Amino acid sequence: MGTLKLASRRASFLSRFEITMDLRESISNQTDVALSMTKLLVSKEARDKNFVYSPLSLHVVLSIIAAGSKGPTLDQLLSFLRSKSTDHLNSFASQLVTVVLSDAYPAGGPRLSFADGVWVEQTLPLLPSFKQLVNTDYRATLASVDFQTKVTFPLFPCTQSSIPLSC
Repeated sequence: MGTLKLASRRASFLSRFEITMDLRESISNQTDVALSMTKLLVSKEARDKNFVYSPLSLHVVLSIIAAGSKGPTLDQLLSFLRSKSTDHLNSFASQLVTVVLSDAYPAGGPRLSFADGVWVEQTLPLLPSFKQLVNTDYRATLASVDFQTKVTFPLFPCTQSSIPLSC
């Protein structure tokens, strides 16, 4: 009885989102990129070790970097992320964070938090349109900081006190 109720709640949660063919293709590409990164990490860096990483976080951060890039750097990022354009990446990120970060707790699903951001040397100018894109489509933090001094980035507010941090 409990399993059926949970399955019904999950179906109700998922039915709120229309999954288009473009979104399916983006999810498939992101999954391929994540599996490639995982294979590389396991074979080179994490052999015979336990490790944890977030392929989704890496994808989002690389997408943000792509959104602020041009020329060969942009071309390489788009190729690596298997994407057609930054508009495509931005649209995918916007849809993804809407689905993934949607609070499903009231319907019996999970409550997920996502703490991604980009910190840029304070002497480098940031376009207002880029700031808006990062905040709106990626729901990420964008900050200009002084790289000459030690900078700390507290995650405690992002974890809603669910992960105790000791520094």
